[in-house]
Amino acid sequence: MSSLNYQSSKSLRVDRLPHIWCQGCGLGIVLHAYADALQETGLDLDKVATISGIGCAGRASGYVNTDAFHTTHGRALPFATGVGISRPEIKPIVISGDGDLFSIGGNHLIHAARRNVDVLVICSNNFNYGMTGAQFGPTTPSETKTPTSPYGNIENPFNLVALVASAGATMVSRWTVMHPTQLKRSIKRGLIKKGFSFIEVITPCTTGYGRLNKMSPIDMMRNLKKIGKIRKVLPTEAICDPTTEIVLGDFVDFEKPTYNEVFESLTQRAGVAP
Repeated sequence: MSSLNYQSSKSLRVDRLPHIWCQGCGLGIVLHAYADALQETGLDLDKVATISGIGCAGRASGYVNTDAFHTTHGRALPFATGVGISRPEIKPIVISGDGDLFSIGGNHLIHAARRNVDVLVICSNNFNYGMTGAQFGPTTPSETKTPTSPYGNIENPFNLVALVASAGATMVSRWTVMHPTQLKRSIKRGLIKKGFSFIEVITPCTTGYGRLNKMSPIDMMRNLKKIGKIRKVLPTEAICDPTTEIVLGDFVDFEKPTYNEVFESLTQRAGVAP
C-alpha cells in the first residue's frame, strides 16, 4: 500500500505493536491506511484526537500516536462531538465497528450527520458483533449464519452509505480492505474536509462470520477482490451483498456549514461570547 515503515512511523505507538487482532483480520489494514494518511497529510498529531467505541475496531485508538479515547459502547460520536465543540482546533476521528456505530450508537450517528459535526468516521463493517460472540447485527447479510441466527438471518441489513447520506453527511465513501490505496486516499480527504465525513470499510470477521459461513480468511479476501466493483451511483443504489456484489466508491462530497460554524454565527448574532 505504501512505503510506511511502522518502526519509524510518527503516527503509530510502535511500542504497542504487534496488534491483537486475529490472523487474517482486515483491521490491521485499516490501521495502516489511517497511519499512512496521518503521515502523508502532515497533520499536527497534537491537533488530532482518535476516538473509538467498544469492539474489535475500538482497539485502533490505542495504536496511534495522537490523543486517544476509548469510550463506552456506542458513545464514540457524542464524545467526538464534545471534543470538536470544546476544542475546535482539534480534529476528532472516530474509528469503530458497525455494531457500535449503527446499532448501539445509531441514534448518535444519524444526529451527528444531521448536525454536520466536523468529524471523520471510519466504520469497520465486519457484518456481526465480532468481539462479543459474532451475533447477527444490523449489517449482517440476509441468510447469513451466526451463533444467534443458526438457520440464517431473516432481518434486512442496513445500507450504511445510504443511511448516512440521507442523514446529511457531506462526504460518504465505501471501500474494502482489498482496496487499501483507495481507502487511504479517502481517509486523507476526510482528515482535511470540514463537516461530517463517513468511510465504510468492508472487512468481514474471519473468526465469527467466516468460520460459520465456511470461508477462510484468504477466501474472504479473494471474494472481496472479486465482487468489489467501483461504480458512480447514488448511495441508495450502492448495494452491499457479499454473496453477489459490493458497490464501492466515493458517493457524496459537498460543502455546507459545519455545526461549529453555525454555532459561532449564532453566538455572534446573539452577542454572546462562545
